[in-house]
Amino acid sequence: MKVLKLGGSVITDKDVPETVDERNLERAAAAVGGYDGDLVVVHGGGSFGHHHASAHGISRTRGSEDYEGVVAVHAAMQRLNDAVLAALHAEGVPAVPVHPFSAGFRNAVDDLVLPTGQVRVLLREGFVPVLHGDVVAHEGRGATIVSGDELVVEVADHLDAERVGLCSAVPGVYDEAGDVVGRIESFEDVEAALGGSQSTDVTGGMATKVRELLALSVPAFVFDLDGVAAFLAGDDVGTRIG
Repeated sequence: MKVLKLGGSVITDKDVPETVDERNLERAAAAVGGYDGDLVVVHGGGSFGHHHASAHGISRTRGSEDYEGVVAVHAAMQRLNDAVLAALHAEGVPAVPVHPFSAGFRNAVDDLVLPTGQVRVLLREGFVPVLHGDVVAHEGRGATIVSGDELVVEVADHLDAERVGLCSAVPGVYDEAGDVVGRIESFEDVEAALGGSQSTDVTGGMATKVRELLALSVPAFVFDLDGVAAFLAGDDVGTRIG
């Protein structure tokens, strides 16, 4: 089983609220449509979730008890998820939604709890589960953001994925000279070169992604849209992490 994350910066215009990048989404969906193995897709929030989360002051660490803000973020993510599902369906992919807001939560010590039994059964029944960044209940803080990167790690760990791929707006993780790093085995390898996203992003930039992927026990790869089909075919593309 493989886990593929479609970054919000890939499938949306992150600088224009609630704008899907139709061409990129169609390309990603076409690549997924050419794969016939077990697959879980996760997508980021892009200009949908991040825009509303920023407006309402909600992040991974800063919670909110304002129901209007929580609903605004979740509703925006459902709209983006609908667009992703539609693109996948157009390519014949049996994609179905799994909304983290209804499935997961953070406990009092900030750990993410994401029951994955539903995802496991959907895979066994021939579906392609599609999860997304979202808001989740957070004990003692109301609700906070769960990022697509966190979901990737949870799903990969609990469902014994063989490999993980993050489709980003860049072809891999850059070093200080602006070249793509072939492999990262520790955060110190690239710490000096990593920075945050330039667009509104309440879940962290590339540094956060690398830290979380290094925690996996299976290989993970960061690549751009051109690398999706190759990743699904089993090739090493972009930057290998771990």
